[in-house]
Amino acid sequence: MECSHSQSDNKNPSLIQLFLSFLKLGITAFGGPAMVAYIRKMAVMQKKWLDDESFYEGVVLCQTIPGATAMQTTAYVGLRTRGLPGAAVSFIGFGLPSFFIMMILSALYVHAHSLPIFVSAFAGLQAMIVAIVANATVSFGTTLLKNWRSLFLAAVAAGLFGLSVSPILVILLAALLGFLFPIKQPLPQKIIGSARKHYYSRTYLSLLLAVAAGLVLLFLTNRKVFHLATLMLRIDLFAFGGGFASVPLMFHEIVNVRSWLDGPTFLNGIALGQITPGPIVITATFVGYLLYGSLGGIIATISVFLPSFFILVGIEPYYDRLRRSIYFSKAMAGILCSFVGLLLSVTIRFALHVPWDLARLLLASVAFVALRFKINILWVVLIGTIVSLLVF
Repeated sequence: MECSHSQSDNKNPSLIQLFLSFLKLGITAFGGPAMVAYIRKMAVMQKKWLDDESFYEGVVLCQTIPGATAMQTTAYVGLRTRGLPGAAVSFIGFGLPSFFIMMILSALYVHAHSLPIFVSAFAGLQAMIVAIVANATVSFGTTLLKNWRSLFLAAVAAGLFGLSVSPILVILLAALLGFLFPIKQPLPQKIIGSARKHYYSRTYLSLLLAVAAGLVLLFLTNRKVFHLATLMLRIDLFAFGGGFASVPLMFHEIVNVRSWLDGPTFLNGIALGQITPGPIVITATFVGYLLYGSLGGIIATISVFLPSFFILVGIEPYYDRLRRSIYFSKAMAGILCSFVGLLLSVTIRFALHVPWDLARLLLASVAFVALRFKINILWVVLIGTIVSLLVF
């Protein structure tokens, strides 16, 4: 009975528990979508808030809709355990560390123009990020890729992502191939009853109205920041495939179309986004800060995450009905394989941007081995950062 009571407590974490757990995880949220593996480790294996089947269904949902995949996954976990409030505190807790760090780095960039110093200080950390993403790729791959069909589909998805094919097209193709060439789903096929607390549509609509009112207030008081907000909202709506899909669009709109920043400055923001925990779309914070200071950084950050959050929260209650369909289950298996392909392409993309030498190669190799031996990622990152400062 004691064990049952403990498990029941695990299934229903408090809002404070959710917030603090994801805040801690957000401090080491390097590697973008690679963090999904670490979210699973915490939420499924350690905390037992969700079962594997429910979690992987959430990964499919988060992969299918726009937005940063890791951020969406945290909201999904919170939604399944504590409804809309749980989704909000998990989402905010996970994103806060990267927001604050990017705000500080942006301020230092503006006032001290010392970006090269920061890039040098985190030179070793960039190599470690490759190891973190590679470990997540291996973890998901060994779980989800069980036959030649699934391996083939993941490889095709990785190639298409690498060629910058539209993520929504890759996801649709993966779903079609999963339907035409059935891939055995390694997860149990039974339907697990949802333990989340249902929330009222009235609350959801109230939040939407509050956002609309905020935009109207911005329009009336600060037209320039309003235009920044609406641009970031639109960018997030088209961010199929995660943050990497939104950055090229952001570059096009901000540098080429509006000339708000020059190309080298924007690329400096991307560099900071890569060495900052959290999704690379946190570059929006850098853009907003450089344009309009702290207010711009705050508004740009909120705007670049809000649409995908509302889409997830709005669609998820109807997701249980979809997953009961055998046709949807086949498509879901294909989409999961495409997620492994996305992780592989991100690993390669990160690796190509690291100026490899013996020291970086050794650091990345040691970090990868440590992660494979289940050493806590927080310790891996902290020790790696100290080594980086000493060596580079």
